Amino acid sequence: MDISIVIPLLNEAESLPELHAWIKRVMDENKLSYEVIFIDDGSTDESWNIIVGLQQQYNEVKGLKFRRNYGKSAALNEGFAIARGKSVFTMDADLQDSPDELPEMHRMLWEEDYDLVSGWKKKRYDPITKTIPTKLYNWATRRMSGIYLHDFNCGLKAYKNEVVKSVEVYGEMHRYIPVMAHRKGYKKIGEKVVLHQARKYGETKFGLSRFVRGPLDLLSIIFVSKFGKRPMHFFGFWGAIAFLFGFGLTTFVLVQKLVAITQGVRKTLVADNPLFYLALAMLVVGSQLFMGGFLAEMISRNAPNRNNYEISEKLGVGTDESA
Repeated sequence: MDISIVIPLLNEAESLPELHAWIKRVMDENKLSYEVIFIDDGSTDESWNIIVGLQQQYNEVKGLKFRRNYGKSAALNEGFAIARGKSVFTMDADLQDSPDELPEMHRMLWEEDYDLVSGWKKKRYDPITKTIPTKLYNWATRRMSGIYLHDFNCGLKAYKNEVVKSVEVYGEMHRYIPVMAHRKGYKKIGEKVVLHQARKYGETKFGLSRFVRGPLDLLSIIFVSKFGKRPMHFFGFWGAIAFLFGFGLTTFVLVQKLVAITQGVRKTLVADNPLFYLALAMLVVGSQLFMGGFLAEMISRNAPNRNNYEISEKLGVGTDESA
């Protein structure tokens, strides 16, 4: 199968028949084999009934329905698990993403050998209250991740199947699949300017809270991917810095007191010096960070997946060579 299209949705009953018809026309015109996987994220309208009706008419339609709303990341994670196509696409169900972009993005994956291709909605039809925060968000994500995509939040993306099978998506991390894939070793990330259309039915399901949760999830991805298997390198390093700083301050305070005594200068008690309390705090913080790193290292070394590594190819191994 050439293409799997994973479409998470919440209360998009009006757009689903039109979206499926559009996808079918594009796939048939380009002679691509495909499947459409609708993930109903706890809709309260007729979305699921429409998906059932589409599946009864078209074999390429698949569907999953959550009992309640879990979020877009959960929907994508379940869709990725069952996707069978060489190329796996994600797109929104609100008709703002154009299926006409799919054949070219599919070609970029296999002819230009990208691991993933991200859409870039260069011209957006969103209100200014959404476009300005999005620009700031994309700028911050580029700076933090080191991946220079213009539009991390674009729902239209294409992946080789092995890429989506290698990542686990949860929380608000669907925006950072390129970051997670990059950390897994998939370095060839492309970008394509895609058509963005004004919303035709319903209203947006995303609020400003995503601009708070999103950066926190990005920090989690960067930290876990970099220090997940060696937490002592992070906690131990900063713990040692804090401890040495506290030890240095303590030494300074004591030397200052000894100098005052030898010179016969009347001096306040060590406990009256503010630096003493700062030194004490840094010693405590340093010790806690170091112990936290030690415990995290013990947990990491005993984790069942501690030796799970991404292997891209095998040569001459994994086969039965016995006579």
